[in-house]
Amino acid sequence: MSVITLLTDFGLSDAFVGTMKGVILGICPEARIVDLSHGIAPQRIEEGAFVLRTAYPYFPAGTVHVAVVDPGVGGARRALIAETSGHRFVGPDNGLFAHVYAKETDLRVVSVTEPRFMLPEISNTFHGRDVFAPVAAHLALGAPASDFGPEIDDYETGTVTEPEVHEGGITGRVLHIDRYGNIITDIGDALFLENTRGKRFRIRLADLALDRVSASYDEAAAGASLAILDSAGLLEIAVNGGSAAETLGVSTGDRVDVEVE
Repeated sequence: MSVITLLTDFGLSDAFVGTMKGVILGICPEARIVDLSHGIAPQRIEEGAFVLRTAYPYFPAGTVHVAVVDPGVGGARRALIAETSGHRFVGPDNGLFAHVYAKETDLRVVSVTEPRFMLPEISNTFHGRDVFAPVAAHLALGAPASDFGPEIDDYETGTVTEPEVHEGGITGRVLHIDRYGNIITDIGDALFLENTRGKRFRIRLADLALDRVSASYDEAAAGASLAILDSAGLLEIAVNGGSAAETLGVSTGDRVDVEVE
């Protein structure tokens, strides 16, 4: 039984998500459809890319991941299939698969041009229904990616920030703010531990300075700030019982420093 995941910025108050599921099931009735998230902020490609990054490795080999955060729908941007040794990704060519491109080494990308894998009539405002959903369903049925169009190498790679390691420590950026207001940085746990183990350090963000990493949120007093290595393997700044982003006035892209003595 094929697994198809859906990640969009559509929300759930309209029928967009349900309609996509209907298209998929009409083509591939045996598909198991999993909702990753439909709460991506509207048109926030970077947020969608991050959420996809955190989820897709936990799905079985052969899963088809449909991601639609598509402010350029109906324009010149292409529809893509990105295929790795274990997963296939369907969505717009706008950097939404940036973390997939950065992480996966066994990768091929196909521009979807073959009309027989799309719905007969294509709206310029709903490619999720008319292009991406049917393409995913046909992939789940076993159609090889090469049948959908030509392989390309000029796809939009998007932006994946990498922290800088220097003599004084590590400089990174705020990568994501989750619905709790937790601040997720681009500093990986392995990099952090490699550069701080056995040393005194200070994590600086806005006007906050922390000199330790907690093992859990409740190690900090209610309302207090803390640093933690989160479930995605990244350095996170949080407030126990509150929103770190609101408390600190932080946004994605802001600088984070780990000063090492």
